[in-house]
Amino acid sequence: MNGSEVVVVTGFGPFRQFLVNPSWKAAQGLKLVGLGQRTDIYIKEVPVSYVKTQQIIAEIWQTLKPKFAVHLGLARGSSVIILEQTAKNGGYRDKDVCGFCPESHCCVEGGPEKLDSVINMRAVFKEFKPGGMDVIYSRDAGRYLCDFAYYCSLYHGQRRAALIHVPSSGSLTSADRLVPLLQSLIQSMLDQLEDPSGRQPQ
Repeated sequence: MNGSEVVVVTGFGPFRQFLVNPSWKAAQGLKLVGLGQRTDIYIKEVPVSYVKTQQIIAEIWQTLKPKFAVHLGLARGSSVIILEQTAKNGGYRDKDVCGFCPESHCCVEGGPEKLDSVINMRAVFKEFKPGGMDVIYSRDAGRYLCDFAYYCSLYHGQRRAALIHVPSSGSLTSADRLVPLLQSLIQSMLDQLEDPSGRQPQ
């Protein structure tokens, strides 16, 4: 397996009423359909825990050295896919499933206040918008484990990461609809990674 061809896809573990987290189901679905012959997908379930998330993400970048990492999270109450551009370092006050939150309320002490993905998510969003696809663009990932994981990954991976929030309600919760759309979105991001013209966030 050539490290430069590996794309890591993570989903989260059980959370509140979601005994199997839809983000993890989506990651498993992506592993089945793949991202083309030149790309190996490595999937990892991440517990809804600040400490474990920090350890797992750092380990992924140190050991696998992937070309790109895609973190799937659950947007409770949403019926659309949300492409997140920015991750914030501070403001983490909500407790995780272990009843813990970081003492410093931040991801990386002394790290930048926020980090943007190298991928221009607005450009990806615009590409899918004409088809009436259920995709929106966001710069606020919510200051919980999804945002936390995203920041850690952007920090360790020289910003070569994406956070995609998957819906918890509506027709896109069907794997038959969600997985092919995620596959197309990620392929669009990988194409942009290969050809970085005009990728800076607007």
